[in-house]
Amino acid sequence: MPKGGKKKSANGHQRGRGRVENVSDDESILDNASVVSIASSSIPDEAEAEVDEKSQEEAFEEKLLECVENLSEKSAQTRTLALQSMATALSKKYLPDFVFDRHMTLSEAIRSSLRRGRGAEQEAAAQLAPLLCVCLGACDEAEEVAASLSTTLLQVAADASANPHARAKCCWSLAVLAFLTELEPSEALASERLLADVFSGSYLKGDGHTPNITADTAALHAAALSGWTLLATVDGCQNLDAVGQDHLIDMLGSGHLDVRVAAGEALAVMHEIKPLEAPEQVCELLAALATDSSRFRAKKERKAQRSSFREILAYIEEGRAPELKIRFGQECLELGTWALRKHYEAFCQVLGSGLNLHLAQNDLLRQVFRLGDPINAATPTHKVTKLERHLMNAAAFKARTISRSKNRDKRSATASC
Repeated sequence: MPKGGKKKSANGHQRGRGRVENVSDDESILDNASVVSIASSSIPDEAEAEVDEKSQEEAFEEKLLECVENLSEKSAQTRTLALQSMATALSKKYLPDFVFDRHMTLSEAIRSSLRRGRGAEQEAAAQLAPLLCVCLGACDEAEEVAASLSTTLLQVAADASANPHARAKCCWSLAVLAFLTELEPSEALASERLLADVFSGSYLKGDGHTPNITADTAALHAAALSGWTLLATVDGCQNLDAVGQDHLIDMLGSGHLDVRVAAGEALAVMHEIKPLEAPEQVCELLAALATDSSRFRAKKERKAQRSSFREILAYIEEGRAPELKIRFGQECLELGTWALRKHYEAFCQVLGSGLNLHLAQNDLLRQVFRLGDPINAATPTHKVTKLERHLMNAAAFKARTISRSKNRDKRSATASC
């Protein structure tokens, strides 16, 4: 092509500046149309939005009702999937009325799966048990459900022939139920003794050597010790005296990370309730774990261990408790003690990703963490629009460019000198 020539399109029109494009009738009509009418037609009707929301809620409840029906199916796989789906739904959406109307049916289904099920079904049932009480809240019905399920959970947790993962989940659920509801003193004491008996398998042997246990058994011992520590935040010294400081120190030498971390957290809670005996010796052991660089441990395991024991050592040695701030909606939950941290971790395991929703709406959680009455969701909140974000980014970009240009000028002046 000659230099400076114009390239033509297929229809013979030239491309480049000064070209005139053919405009269709439809486009010219859109140019002359009212902007207000176009904008108003794009706004969805509020009535249709309400209808869609109601239809979604109805569809959600239909799925829940289907899960309730599947809890009594003959197939173990169907029952397991129904238990898991029910737990996921109740954690992601707060439905106290739905749960209250069917709490007897759900409780009986959980108890049946714990007794007759095996492995995964027992795990799913144990996961749903404390969630049912969380959704019921602080009421008499929750106390009755907790009392009936605790007996069955106690039996499965004490069964040495049961699946270790199912036993671990039952130990943890048993502790959470005892924490959430006011069980009879005899029932609470039985739960504490069982948990102590379970994790006593990680105590040193008579010859002073660390027991050789499998990873599944270690997970069971860690779950039992974590549940026992949760109850210690409520019962105080009475629970601590039953185990003693020496046994927890022995468990720091376990070959499994879960057991070591659970023992360290138990010592931190114990020190928070009453000062430890001979804290200097305990701090030496904790410092060794906080700086452990043994090559026979995995890199990820060493990193997790050092992170956990640095916090525990800082609290026992300097009295500096871990401070955590959890933001949900317009509120902020501050955790400044080890007891509150254990409470929060317990609800994390119960609710998973739905914890923030329940913190904002569930009266039981707000009562435990002293958050007061729920904030009205109808309170208008200003949401930054896309245009506002664009303007803020443009202003920040301009300010950043000006400040950097000054630095560039200084560097150039220095270089020239």
